Amino acid sequence: MTVRRSLVQCMVVAVALLSGAAATVGAQHMLVPMDDIQANHLKAYGLAFTALKTGTKTEWFLNYRGGAFLLPEDPALRRKAALDGITVESMSDATLAGIRKEIAAGNMDAVALEKAPRIAIYSPPKSPPWDDAVTLALKYAGIEFTQIWDDEVLKSDLTKFDWIHLHHEDFTGQMNKLYLGFRDTPWFIEQRDRDMATAQRNGLANVPAVKKAVAGKLRDFVEKGGFLFAMCGATETIELAMGAQNVDIAGPYSDGTPMDADADSKMDWIHTFAFQNVHLEMSPGVNAMSDIDGHQVNVPARRQPLGQFTLFNFSAKFDPVATMLLQDHRKVIPDYYGVTTSFAKAVLKPGVTILATEDGAPWVKYIHGDYGKGSWTYLGGHDPEDPQHNIGAAPTDLALHPNSPGYRLILNNVLFPAAKKKPLKT
Repeated sequence: MTVRRSLVQCMVVAVALLSGAAATVGAQHMLVPMDDIQANHLKAYGLAFTALKTGTKTEWFLNYRGGAFLLPEDPALRRKAALDGITVESMSDATLAGIRKEIAAGNMDAVALEKAPRIAIYSPPKSPPWDDAVTLALKYAGIEFTQIWDDEVLKSDLTKFDWIHLHHEDFTGQMNKLYLGFRDTPWFIEQRDRDMATAQRNGLANVPAVKKAVAGKLRDFVEKGGFLFAMCGATETIELAMGAQNVDIAGPYSDGTPMDADADSKMDWIHTFAFQNVHLEMSPGVNAMSDIDGHQVNVPARRQPLGQFTLFNFSAKFDPVATMLLQDHRKVIPDYYGVTTSFAKAVLKPGVTILATEDGAPWVKYIHGDYGKGSWTYLGGHDPEDPQHNIGAAPTDLALHPNSPGYRLILNNVLFPAAKKKPLKT
C-alpha cells in the first residue's frame, strides 16, 4: 500500500511539472493567487522568499486576490511551486497590464519586495520545534532563519538581522511563575540552572537581570531600524522588562517572594513599545503577570471565553504597512488562547495601530507600531490552529492546515521587511 501510494504521489508531481512546463508557453509572468483558489497559502510565502533569495524581482499585490504575489516566469520557481502544491497562474504582459489598472483604481496597491530578509528566532536551546508557532510556520514554508538566545543577544551585533521573533519567553525572569507547580521537576531545574549559568557568564546578578538586559538589547535593535515580532507571553513580559529597568518586579527568582510593593509606581513606560500605566500582579500565587492580557487564561476566576477577531480594513495606498500585515483570505478568524491572549485597550499607548479586534470586547488581538527607526508587531495567543493550547497536546501539523488564515498573519510579518519603502501619503 505504501509503495502504491508513493507511485501515485510521484505521478501527481510529474503531471504537475509537465502541466507547469506547458503553461509557460507565451507567458511572461507567474501570479501566485492568495484567495480561496490557492491550494497552499503557507508554502506560497516560501516561494516568494525563495524568489527573493535568488534576486528575482517580486511584487506583492495588496488587497488583490488575498494578497497575491507576482513573479517573473521562471522554470525553477515553477518546479518548486508544483512540488510544494502551490497554485500558480501563467500571465501575459497584456493580462498583467489589465490587473495593474484594476489595482490602481481600487483599494489595492503593488509593493515591490527587494530582498530576502535576514531572520532570527530568539528561542531557548532544546526547545521543541512545535513549541512555537513562528518556528512551525517558517519550517513548513521553507523560510530560513537563525536561532539565537541570551548569549547571542547580549554579545552579538543584532544589526546583521532584519527581523527577530521572540519565542514565548518570560522576560521578567520568573519562567511564567511555573515554580508554583513545577519547581521540583527535572526540566524546571534544568532550565533554571541554565539561566543562572547564563547570568554568571555575563556578569549579571540573577536571571531577571539577564532578561532585562536582553530586553534592552532588543529595544535597541528596533530603535536602530530592526523589525521585532512577538506572540503569546513574550508580548507582555518584554514590555514589563523594558519598563522595569530600575525596579525589581520579579522578587527572588528561586521562591517567588512578592515583588517590590511600590513597583507599579516605579515603572517607567517611556521606553516601552505598546503599553503604559499597567498594573502588575504582585502575588506570587497568581499565575498572571499584569493586567495587559484581557483573557487571563491561567487565572480561572478571571479567564474569558474565546470569540473571534476581525481584521481591520486599511487603505492599501495610504496605509501600506498595516495593509501588508493584514493580507489574508479571511477577515474574521477564530480566536485562540496563549499565556497572553489579548491586549487590554485601557493600557495601550497613544499611537499604537490596532490591526485586529473583537467586536464589543475591551481588548484587541493584533497591534503594531514604530519605535525609533524600526517597528514592532504583537500578535496575541500561542498557536492559531490550537485554540486551547493544553499542556501535552499533540504538535500542530501544518500539512493539515495549509490554508490557515491565522498562520498567514505570522508569515505576513516575515515578508514585511522585504518591502521597498514608499513615501507616506498621510
